[in-house]
Amino acid sequence: MEKYHIDNEYLTLLKTIMEKGEFRSKEEERTGTGTKGIFGYQYRCPNVAENFPLLTTKQVHFKSIVTELLWKLSGSTNIRPLVLVGNRIWNEWPYQNYLKKNNLEETYPRYSDKWHEHMKWFVEEIKNDEDFANQWGNLGPTYGHHIRNFDGYNPETDTFVEGFDQLADAIKTIKENPGSRRIIISLWNATENPYTLLPPCPCFYQFAVLGGKLHLQMYQRSCDTFLGVPFNTAQDSLFLMIMAQVCDLPAGDFIHTFGDAHIYSNHFDQVKEQLTREPRPMPKVVINPKVKNIKDLTVDDFTLEGYDPHPKITGQVAV
Repeated sequence: MEKYHIDNEYLTLLKTIMEKGEFRSKEEERTGTGTKGIFGYQYRCPNVAENFPLLTTKQVHFKSIVTELLWKLSGSTNIRPLVLVGNRIWNEWPYQNYLKKNNLEETYPRYSDKWHEHMKWFVEEIKNDEDFANQWGNLGPTYGHHIRNFDGYNPETDTFVEGFDQLADAIKTIKENPGSRRIIISLWNATENPYTLLPPCPCFYQFAVLGGKLHLQMYQRSCDTFLGVPFNTAQDSLFLMIMAQVCDLPAGDFIHTFGDAHIYSNHFDQVKEQLTREPRPMPKVVINPKVKNIKDLTVDDFTLEGYDPHPKITGQVAV
């Protein structure tokens, strides 16, 4: 049996999509980019505390993974906390919304040089002007909201009200009823999706305590396989490690289940390049063992050891 390596799992997924995937034209898919994709796939990342599934066939920015995860777990839905720490993952969606609401989409055509240059101004405004950020930096009821405040959005007033803290409930259940098959965090709320700039892609989490370890399976409805999936696999493996630590359990396996797994047409060349690269040894992540409460975690509590990847491969995000 071939020894597990996340790059082998991931490269097999890329090959499967490139060789067996079906085309969706620019006219058929939401972003107007065009994709090649499959529906339904799964891979398992065993023992994530010892073999952290961060790709080595291209560099993946670990700090961005950590800061976005902590942002989600805090319950925030505004990009300003991310912008303040240099995380650019979510900039495009509120920026495009700003252009739309201010009738500027024709002035700054999507993905053009003018679009990119003007987005730099937008991000600086988010960073330096809190009132501007409060008005234009919100994503609506999405990840952090569903995790910490599920069903707590009033569309009539566009305000957040008290909802249900799924994260606290999951931790409580893991500690008090580890045999439960209902340790679930759902990020899919059909009644609130119309009011968010992007409904969650990773949208269903189930934890299980088996063999004395905590395991996690995540279902991802829409999978940008070149850009997003490497982040998603690593980030939710880290989520598993955090939950295991605060619940005083060893971290076990992360299972990544895919719905629509696709490669955008403007990523085909990058994928072909990545498929030529040989995997390198997998890294390890250490979390400060003194921290037992999620709200006390900071980016400095995470150490990435032994990461020596191939150079990064860039690609345009599809908005």
